[in-house]
Amino acid sequence: MSGAVITSTTATKNNLSSWAEDNDIPVADIARAYNLSTTAPHSTKTSAEAVAISEADPSRTEVGKYVAIDCEMVGVGGAENERSALARVSIVNFHGHLVMDTFVKPKEPVTDWRTWVSGVSPASMKTAITFEEVQQKVSDILQDRILVGHAVHNDLEALMLSHPKRDIRDTSRHPTFRKMSQGRTPGLKKLTKEILGYEIQGGEHSSIEDARACMSLYRLQKDSFETLHAAKYPGHANKQRGKGASGKKKQKA
Repeated sequence: MSGAVITSTTATKNNLSSWAEDNDIPVADIARAYNLSTTAPHSTKTSAEAVAISEADPSRTEVGKYVAIDCEMVGVGGAENERSALARVSIVNFHGHLVMDTFVKPKEPVTDWRTWVSGVSPASMKTAITFEEVQQKVSDILQDRILVGHAVHNDLEALMLSHPKRDIRDTSRHPTFRKMSQGRTPGLKKLTKEILGYEIQGGEHSSIEDARACMSLYRLQKDSFETLHAAKYPGHANKQRGKGASGKKKQKA
């Protein structure tokens, strides 16, 4: 009986390992998601444990091919010329494990923290790093990866970065999701509640939570996303990673 179980588990691990390789996803992430060990049976960690580890130390997370991003903004410039400035960036991998989460020091004095919606406050700036540092870190992470987000052009604009359109998967533009809003741009909150079955953005926003929701939506519709992508960019789906530039910094006007 025990031999049969071992054989079954081994076969499952082999199949998942092959699938991970085909889709350019770290085997360790697959093992964590499916509660399997990549080494000895006693070293298995649950997916919940993996998430906890990633939040405690994102540098230990294997990034993989797919990342989802979300940013939080604050107001600068005052009432007569209020603009939005980047204040927090969060990135998760295919399984929702945290890759990066950092607060950002706005270049101008903050006139509206928007804490009730952004979740950012003056206390957040104690651990914040400069815009230039964040921009470089994000650029490095995005290089040659598939970027998932909701109205992701807003996040890229806030970071003053560009990314190849062929490597973007935007949940706000996916036809299946737009049907739920009669062809209009659907809100991430609405999609998360109606498709994933849980609430987000009930009060202060969490860019980690929003990035994970985006990635969960993408995972559910991955085949559909990639079918549409293959039709729009024929031949690109079979190209190896490392072809073409991404995460490019935009020049100031």
